[in-house]
Amino acid sequence: MRKDATHQPQPRPTPQDESARDALLKVRAEVAKAVVGQDAAISGIIICLLSRGHVLLEGVPGVAKTLLVRTLAKALSIDTKRVQFTPDLMPGDITGSLIFDVKTSDFAFREGPVFTNLLLADEINRTPPKTQASLLEAMEERQVSVEGQPRPLPQPFMVAATQNPVEYEGTYPLPEAQLDRFLLKVVLQVPGRDDEIEVVQRHARGFDPRDLGAAGITAVAGPDDLAAGAAAVRRVQVAPEIASYIVDIARATRQAPSLSLGVSPRGATALLATARAWAWMNGRGFVTPDDVKALAQATLAHRLSLRPEAELEGVSVDSVLASAIGSVPVPR
Repeated sequence: MRKDATHQPQPRPTPQDESARDALLKVRAEVAKAVVGQDAAISGIIICLLSRGHVLLEGVPGVAKTLLVRTLAKALSIDTKRVQFTPDLMPGDITGSLIFDVKTSDFAFREGPVFTNLLLADEINRTPPKTQASLLEAMEERQVSVEGQPRPLPQPFMVAATQNPVEYEGTYPLPEAQLDRFLLKVVLQVPGRDDEIEVVQRHARGFDPRDLGAAGITAVAGPDDLAAGAAAVRRVQVAPEIASYIVDIARATRQAPSLSLGVSPRGATALLATARAWAWMNGRGFVTPDDVKALAQATLAHRLSLRPEAELEGVSVDSVLASAIGSVPVPR
């Protein structure tokens, strides 16, 4: 008789695991002091940090993408740097470069802003592909190579890139290979009416997004909590039925007639990683089908490409992905 895929025996959590989970859950409440109505985006960034992945934040201007990243870094007590991506930005402006030191009569390496824990790549689609590609090695290998010399990046390390879905003139859309490097794509919605009233009232009371200390944002977790949480996530159990479910979803997208590009094996492993992190954040030591479905959209949608004729017919990636997920039997 097959075991129920949603009721696997849980490994006993350690006190360190519980402490790390409690601290990271407090981060969500701390960030909410400055950012209203974006709980899903906050959870998405924490999932990426736990899974050693990167996040692409998309939303119209003014929905607090930059404020969200800055506030999260402060609540986690990790270093963050921001780069405004522009058409004239060069790869060395991000990775760093060799400069001649007059005192030593030799070349010395000057670190670029990528040498940080949380790199905010603001409006990444406004810089040419050559500069976009300078992040590929950093995102995949956690290092930067200059003149053949690899230089490791600090740990933890994550790229949080932003782009807005309007003003496409003068932009360079991210190629599929680079989109695939982002573990999650999180869409920040315009807040609802009640949340927007709260935003305006906070500003009326004197809230200054450039002064997070005055807003009462303090560090409630740290790199040690992230490391402990990441180790605990790797111990979350995945039943064979759940692994098969993830693979079948990925394969269903490859067979969808409206798609020219389905989910790759890397996308399947990404869904495994995000579902594991979500299960752990919810206090479980095993992954359920609901965990997989909860993270499927954010993990997979940006890895898919529509056929031109499907775009002309008004078909959306989200609807095709939802149909593919619905076509796969849920393990019991």
